[in-house]
Amino acid sequence: MMTQTLIRRSLSLLTIIAASASLFTAVPQRRPSGGAVAKASGGPAAKCSGAWTGTITYTRTQSVTDNKTTPRVSGRGEDTRNWEMKYDYKAQVTVVEAPDRNSSSIGKGTVTHSFSSSETTKSVERNSCDRGKTWQEMSGTFTTESKTAGTDRVEASVHVGVNSDGTYSVSVGLPPIKGETTGKQTSAFSGQCVAKEGKNLTLPPTQTTVEGNSLSTDGSHRLDPSDPNRISGTYTNTNLGVTETITWNLQKCGAPLRLNDLKFDHMKFPNWDNWIEIAEQTGTVDGNWVKVRAKVLNASGETKYADVSFKETYKGDKWDGARPDRPIKDHIVSVRLDPGEERDVEVLWDTSGYAWFDDGRPRLVQRIKAEIWENNKKVDEMTRNIKIAPKPLVLVHGLWSNWKAWEAWQNILTTAHSYDWKAFPVGEKSEKGVMNTGGKFLSSSPTNSIVQNARELEKYIRYAQEDRNAWHVDIVAHSMGGLISRSYISNLMPGNLPDGRPPVSHLVMLGTPNMGSPCADVMGMAFELTGKKVEAIRELRPAVVKQFNQVTTNRKGVKFSVLAGDPLPTMCKTIVWNDGVVPVPSAIWEIGDNARSSSIHTELTGTSDFSKFVKPRLAVGPGGDHAPAAPQLPKSSGLFRQERDDSIAVGNVPHGPMAELFTGGHGGAGVRDLSPSVSAQTTPDEQPFARAVTVPAKQSIDVELVVGTVRNFGVTFMAQSGISATLLNDKGAVLAKNVADSREARSWFRSLFVDGGFVAGTWKLRLENTGSLDADVILTTWTNAGQ
Repeated sequence: MMTQTLIRRSLSLLTIIAASASLFTAVPQRRPSGGAVAKASGGPAAKCSGAWTGTITYTRTQSVTDNKTTPRVSGRGEDTRNWEMKYDYKAQVTVVEAPDRNSSSIGKGTVTHSFSSSETTKSVERNSCDRGKTWQEMSGTFTTESKTAGTDRVEASVHVGVNSDGTYSVSVGLPPIKGETTGKQTSAFSGQCVAKEGKNLTLPPTQTTVEGNSLSTDGSHRLDPSDPNRISGTYTNTNLGVTETITWNLQKCGAPLRLNDLKFDHMKFPNWDNWIEIAEQTGTVDGNWVKVRAKVLNASGETKYADVSFKETYKGDKWDGARPDRPIKDHIVSVRLDPGEERDVEVLWDTSGYAWFDDGRPRLVQRIKAEIWENNKKVDEMTRNIKIAPKPLVLVHGLWSNWKAWEAWQNILTTAHSYDWKAFPVGEKSEKGVMNTGGKFLSSSPTNSIVQNARELEKYIRYAQEDRNAWHVDIVAHSMGGLISRSYISNLMPGNLPDGRPPVSHLVMLGTPNMGSPCADVMGMAFELTGKKVEAIRELRPAVVKQFNQVTTNRKGVKFSVLAGDPLPTMCKTIVWNDGVVPVPSAIWEIGDNARSSSIHTELTGTSDFSKFVKPRLAVGPGGDHAPAAPQLPKSSGLFRQERDDSIAVGNVPHGPMAELFTGGHGGAGVRDLSPSVSAQTTPDEQPFARAVTVPAKQSIDVELVVGTVRNFGVTFMAQSGISATLLNDKGAVLAKNVADSREARSWFRSLFVDGGFVAGTWKLRLENTGSLDADVILTTWTNAGQ
């Protein structure tokens, strides 16, 4: 009995819903078109009646839910009811001039209607089948569903009323359309004393009528005095859960064939082909693909054939306003439009280089113009601005450093382009990835390997891409950061994206030891002899880097560039031009795009080398080379053999962002000697002499060195820049000096070198601490340096 009653109630509800479906309506809102104005260039229209033509979109939406649970009369159970109703109604109307040309307009459009109602009731009650001896749960579930849908072409009434004060209203009225209603009911039971079988009833498709709708704006919109013959906007009204929206784009005396809108989409990283609209205030990123979408309307009563062209235009640009328009790729699309038809015309545009002009100047706004041509005559055009930011710049620090080495670079990038050129120094957002390359200068605390740091770089690149919605990035790496970047590219970076280019467009290395550093050999041994082991130093030894180069070979189309510093003629046991850490041949290695700078190692990240070397390689305009780099065959290189060529020096920077790395406090202990004088002896055949000492603040100490008969002699030491070092012979004559706080004092590895012309004896290395804190110094000697 209960089942039959519920079925009758459900059928009654289904009938009511089908009959009253037109009372509920809903369609998602459509955002209004932008405010840019299309200007027809074909001259004023002949015999204009003053009718408004264009497009109107009307939507009506409603969504209702009712979920509740009520106790059953018996007190031993409950009924749970879940009801949901959705209604969507949308009309896309093309507004054309009325046939009698009496300044009135008529609408021709398509109405789409969808209604759905779903009700599920579950009844649960505890009952006994043996007169109260035992109890069990009995339930029944009953579902009723109804759907009404319809689509039809209609003629709509349209009216635009303009008041004397410049305000206006827009109204649209839509007639009923035919629809079809379907429905079904199901029931299921469990736990009854006598098993009950569920039922499935289906309502056959039934023809019905969907009532029409109408809406008028509130009259608060106002004409633009500079263009009173064009109106566009959106009006929304919500009442009793029903939301109605009308969006219009209309023109008086407009061309029968015209552009109604121009928009841009780009793909949402990391999902290729997931297109989203570009907000004008945020724009997109250089190298992203952009979909240019022009909405073309045929407001006439006859079929039209036209060509739509897409161009970049410089009109209004401060510096290049006189330059002619230039077509973008696939710039012409031919279309056929039936009377009253509106169609989207799309082209794909590669934005590579459009953050810059070809001469390296920043391009802050790009203008794209769409034109409609009919019978070889331009009948309409529309221009939109799109902002294209440079690729995110991921900054990779080197040994004994962290992200603060790049702290000044956001200002550098802002000055070079705008605030839209974003710097991403690895480690600034620690939750996105942090490299460990040794912390403070001279620290012997544990570090990550190059491979481990490459994994942190991988995470940070991903963060930069997501933050900026950028499919491609650039990398600038200092010192060991270049090896970390090469490891990421070769071993972790995915291959080319679907656009045929790698995720990293360009790797610019500054003073990277691509063949290692001889100072890593000398000072690495010094650390070990004084009881310390620094993994990062070990990974810079030439023999270790040689092994690294044998397995890190795949550049995957990434362009490589390197800047080598060459202000110093000698370094650890080697006579070769160098930056105080890396010999010129080691930095250049097998990289064809290279240059030299007179900056020392820690100055290579300064503004001068950025302007002269880094920026020209990243600020590449649309006419530049944006294709992946061709694979480069490996070649053999001599070990640190290179002549100096002053004609290609890049520049000199007084202070670099990494200078702060050399101002750390009292370091970790090795072997310390605070006595006024310490001594040791070295000959070419003995183990190298190494010593770690602490120089008290504002004091000096002497380290005695017994020098044998050798061709040349050198001392390399690592210390804060406030330490002065003077090498004295057995007569007290000064042989070489490295003065505190000088340019050379900011280098990691500081060397004093005497080339022949001396007699063996006991020499002194005088270390003077000009600072206010005790300072650690680690030093070693070497002899018979070769080229």
